[in-house]
Amino acid sequence: MFSKQEAQQLKKEFWTAFGKSFPRKWVLYDTKVKDFSFKFNADNKKAEVSLDIEMKDEVFRNAYYEKIWSLEDLLKDFVGDFHKEEYFILDNGKIISRIWVEKQHVSIFNKNSWQEIFEFFVEKMDGFERFYYEYEDFIKDV
Repeated sequence: MFSKQEAQQLKKEFWTAFGKSFPRKWVLYDTKVKDFSFKFNADNKKAEVSLDIEMKDEVFRNAYYEKIWSLEDLLKDFVGDFHKEEYFILDNGKIISRIWVEKQHVSIFNKNSWQEIFEFFVEKMDGFERFYYEYEDFIKDV
């Protein structure tokens, strides 16, 4: 086990190494749609790339979720199999809609798995971005 400070340092090293290994400007929050963003996440068990739809107004959040869901087969062509949850509850209790891909059995705390996580991140985020750019006009038309 790591102390809290050691864990924070490893996380910082991980994200720095990822940025240096794959220096690229990702879309992430720059979707031009408020509260509609792509995210990287890694912990001690898995790595994830997600599309988070975080509008407070449930009507808008559901409308964007349904737009993405209507493109399910096309999204699968870009990112492979994925998970979806219309009412995903974050640790802070906030309800969002989330569509994500994950890689199990990797850890941000194991430097031997970093390259595997980095490659997963690049492949899947690139797929999400290509999907978004391809269908951006349709998605934004809510």
